[in-house]
Amino acid sequence: MKKTKIDHYTDKEALDFHSKNKPGKIEINSSKPMTTKRDLALAYSPGVAVPVQAIADNPETAYDYTSKGNLVAVISNGSAILGMGNLGALASKPVMEGKAVLFKRFADIDSIDLEIDSQDSDEIINSIKNFACSFGGINLEDIAAPDCFVIEEKLKEILDIPVFHDDQHGTAIITTAALINALDISNKSIKKIKVVVNGAGASAMACANLFKNSGVPQKNIIMVDRSGVIYRGRKGLNQWKSSHAIETKHRTLDEAINGADVFLGLSAKGALSKDMVKKMAKDPIIFACANPDPEITPEEIQEVRDDAIIATGRSDYPNQVNNLIGFPYVFRGALDVRSKTINEEMKVAAADAIAKLTREDVPDEVVAAMGGDRPHYGKEYIIPSTFDPRLISIIPAAVAKAAMDSGVARKDIDDFEIYKEQLKQRLNPSLTIMQGINSYIKKNQKRIVFADGEDKNTLKAAIAFKNSKLGIPILVGKKEKIKERIKEIGYDDHFGIEIINSTDSEKREKYVNYLFKKMQREQGLLERDCDRLVRNDRVIWASCMVACGDADGAVTGNTRRFGSSLDKITQVVNPREGEIMFGLNMVVSKGKTIFVGDTSVNEYPSSEELAEIAISAARVVKLFGFVPKVAFVSHSTFGQPLTSRTKHIKKAVEILKDKNVDFDFDGDMQPDVALNEDYKELYPFSSIVGNANILIMPGQHSAAISYKMMKSLGDTKVIGPLLIGLGQPIEIAPLRSSTSEIINLASVAAYSADVIDYKKS
Repeated sequence: MKKTKIDHYTDKEALDFHSKNKPGKIEINSSKPMTTKRDLALAYSPGVAVPVQAIADNPETAYDYTSKGNLVAVISNGSAILGMGNLGALASKPVMEGKAVLFKRFADIDSIDLEIDSQDSDEIINSIKNFACSFGGINLEDIAAPDCFVIEEKLKEILDIPVFHDDQHGTAIITTAALINALDISNKSIKKIKVVVNGAGASAMACANLFKNSGVPQKNIIMVDRSGVIYRGRKGLNQWKSSHAIETKHRTLDEAINGADVFLGLSAKGALSKDMVKKMAKDPIIFACANPDPEITPEEIQEVRDDAIIATGRSDYPNQVNNLIGFPYVFRGALDVRSKTINEEMKVAAADAIAKLTREDVPDEVVAAMGGDRPHYGKEYIIPSTFDPRLISIIPAAVAKAAMDSGVARKDIDDFEIYKEQLKQRLNPSLTIMQGINSYIKKNQKRIVFADGEDKNTLKAAIAFKNSKLGIPILVGKKEKIKERIKEIGYDDHFGIEIINSTDSEKREKYVNYLFKKMQREQGLLERDCDRLVRNDRVIWASCMVACGDADGAVTGNTRRFGSSLDKITQVVNPREGEIMFGLNMVVSKGKTIFVGDTSVNEYPSSEELAEIAISAARVVKLFGFVPKVAFVSHSTFGQPLTSRTKHIKKAVEILKDKNVDFDFDGDMQPDVALNEDYKELYPFSSIVGNANILIMPGQHSAAISYKMMKSLGDTKVIGPLLIGLGQPIEIAPLRSSTSEIINLASVAAYSADVIDYKKS
């Protein structure tokens, strides 16, 4: 097997990720109930005959009665896989599945990958033509030039649905948006600039075409391939390169770059030298987009020019040219108006929308998604962040309107403001939460203790935490045992993480002294009792590290019950002064994010405790960028039926009313009333009915049962329980947590260590 260079995980982990539980990354779920005989009769025979006849009578109704209108085929023949070359159709399947996942993640578009085992463009065209009626759009991917040009052009002629080769047009849209803003910042006219494009592949040609359609004169764009400048009269040019040939005396990149305003690189590492950069015009615009290594690094440019505007394809530099900003949203807009194609007008509209979005003031929810940074339009912010939640409403609306205006839409949108609100509902805000947290902690590195260092998942999490530059992990465990585990998961001994345990006599003495001072009166422990605890229990040791300032935060659990870990932690760390301690779970299901508390600490909270849990939960939810809407849930709704178990819930609501809190709340109500908008008309007096995002449960039993049932039976992601109200940033992973779940809790601990004032504890 060919070895690949992977930054943040081993080959084995990558293979395990793709094979664990269900092989692959996608599955098909029914969007309709399939539980009763009647359901099956409606879904299949005989009920299915009705939509079949309707579609036969009017093919357009396929958009109404099938998934066609929200279904994209991601298609490849594996001839140009991620820069790895022609590895065949089957080898491209993991990439195409990944693309399908991105469609769903960023634009709520269902997608199926289809790999065509052929290198014959005519055969590929014929295959796609014959199954295209099943889909609302076709996304071509990783098909080598010139076949990608031939296939796309022919399919556009014969099909009445959008066909989009993302390698070409996705890159072109983002690059054009960046160019528009770079020209605005440098005060240059698009009609007067000189552009040099280094590279003559599919994406380079698409960029050049969109530059021209956006206003750059063709004579002002010089394209360079491996053989030099593409000029008129050069022999051996195919029809696609010939369309970019111009009259020029330049024959090399070094000649062409002289006086150029813009350099666009879609070629190879090192193609642009510092000497060439010196020759460019004032305020040069340099887009070095070769991946993984750009044609020239920003550092090299800055050594010779301080007036350049720079973009790359890398996420570790400002201004990343990333197709994720484009293709999901372009298809979203095209599908929503049932467009027959994605034309140049729609691409230009997408580029303009992205450019304009970058110039707008960045609101608080975007700041949260970007990890606390509030970027300002300028040289280092000419393209929005990939995780900007505004993209879902801005780009599809622009694309849909362009489709309508250019006459390729089969369905009109009557009210674009309503449409934009509908688009926002498609994007689950929780998806940006961890991205925002991770972006923040990367810039504010914290030392996080992973208490269960000998556990494989914890060890993987610590390594990923370090390699992803989320912070500085510290492992608690025996060095030899950890080294054994390291080899078992595919790493060598040089993984560069500090390992610590009770053999460190200096720290042990420090922690024993701390613990004895704290517990001699609280629990009557002797010094030797404290020494035994510190020596023998990793949770105690990790908690002492945080309490004594040798680490900023910790994550434990995974190898023991939650309650057992909590008992150990609270021996070392007290709750925050004036706050109640409780567990809060973030539950993500079907595009909705709900916070559930208390899931892990208080068995049967009093009315006063329920009110305090609500106040603290609202504070935390605000930190995550949500507007808190609290529902006190019960088996009753507004006192019906009224029982002894509901009286203390109603009292909690009254307590909050007296406190004049700054968030909306209501109760008692059943969970479906709190979450389902269908109940709004029954209870019009309550702003929480159907809108709740925080559920305060009447007891730990109901809370834990509810979220664990959802996690086990439903299509649900759970982050937590987050330990709220503890005097130090320590999180407890539930038993059998995955590596990703442990990383998330470690990130939350690192984030809490910076944004919460624990000195008040």
